[in-house]
Amino acid sequence: MTNTTHYTAILAEGSAVPTLLCGHCRSILSRARIFRNQGDGHQDIHCHTIGLCSADDCGAVNCCDDALARIDNPERLFDIAS
Repeated sequence: MTNTTHYTAILAEGSAVPTLLCGHCRSILSRARIFRNQGDGHQDIHCHTIGLCSADDCGAVNCCDDALARIDNPERLFDIAS
C-alpha cells in the first residue's frame, strides 16, 4: 500500500507575487517543484497541480488547486522565475 497523505497548499497573504506555502510546515513551495499532475509525473491523488515541499524535515506532497484558484491568473505562477 502506498502512502497517499498529502496536504493543501496555502496562498501567502499580502505577497507581491503569488507565493504558495506548504500546508504541512508552511515553508515556501519553490516554483521549480510545482508541476501539473499529469503524464509521467502523475501522482495518485485527485489534484491537478502538485507542489513538493523542499524543506529538509518535511518533503510533503501538496495539492495546489485551491490556492491557485485564488490567484487572478494562475498561469502567471508558472511564468515567474523562482
